Amino acid sequence: MMWLLRREAAFAAGIFHDFYKRRPMIALQRLLPVPLLAALSCGGALLVEAAHASALIVVPPGNRSETQPQIPDASATRTRAFKTTYAEKYEKIVALLKREKKLVAHIKQVAAAYDIDPIHIVGALVGEHTYNVTAVGSVQTYYVKALSYSGLDFAFRYKGVPVQTFVQRPEFTACAGAKDSAALWSCRDKVWIDHFRGKTVDGVTYDAMTFQQAFFQPFFAGQTFGLGQISPLTALEVTDLVNRVSGYDKLTPDHPQAIYRDVMDPDRSIVYIAAIVRDAIDAYKEQGFDISGNPGITATLYNVGQPRQRAADLHAALTGKGRKLPVENYYGWLVNDKLEELRSLLDSGS
Repeated sequence: MMWLLRREAAFAAGIFHDFYKRRPMIALQRLLPVPLLAALSCGGALLVEAAHASALIVVPPGNRSETQPQIPDASATRTRAFKTTYAEKYEKIVALLKREKKLVAHIKQVAAAYDIDPIHIVGALVGEHTYNVTAVGSVQTYYVKALSYSGLDFAFRYKGVPVQTFVQRPEFTACAGAKDSAALWSCRDKVWIDHFRGKTVDGVTYDAMTFQQAFFQPFFAGQTFGLGQISPLTALEVTDLVNRVSGYDKLTPDHPQAIYRDVMDPDRSIVYIAAIVRDAIDAYKEQGFDISGNPGITATLYNVGQPRQRAADLHAALTGKGRKLPVENYYGWLVNDKLEELRSLLDSGS
């Protein structure tokens, strides 16, 4: 049985090695004998019939859904407010990447350092600027914006309590043994959800909001920054990885200005995008899934975050009955749908 599973996995990998060609979803399902595992929204599902406990399940390229999952109302409202369309925003970020040859060259260099396909970085940029913000005229504009935050005095706090103080509460004790910043802040995020979000603890009522929304939005709601639209919490999660691979100083909540510098500087922002993708791939690999060949899944994870919890949930579904596996969300679906065009952008860099 083991040799048969290995032969089938090798066959599947050979068929889908060429990422430049898109395959219809139905054809994918008919050809692949291994489970088709995607990432994160609940727009669709596939039943897993069998999976060997020790095998790394390779997620093939392409979308699991023929049509794009529903786009959130918040994205639609934001797009209408600026009197634009998704198509126009998509064309703007594509045009920026075509113009900025040095940026594309930098994307390739950084991707190599983090051992990922550069299309994952391109996909994250395109998704963010199609559904969240509109691309500016040039990368230089992001440098100017970065400087505007460098002299501000602010802290990460909720109801007057700094996050550094809050995470010393006994509820966070289990996080002390985390092996790195990604595991540490992911643990703290989960503790917030399990013990504080929407609850009253020791006479204090905590709003039904995310850890990011509660502590890491010192200026206004919906804060993500820079070319990669990275949140401060996400930057903190990958700071150990960035320190190890790129040599940047480790970030801490004690120095919020340094966090904003790193996520808003275009050159550094690309590094953090790569680290976020690498971290997501590693988190899924730990749970038995290889998502490195599907930019739509990594883009989905870049959009929704919490890769460790999502990977763990996906792994748990393998051992349940009647288990359903989700597919790429609207954001990742676009990346896979436009994959051929997006790959051509990588030819523009030196």
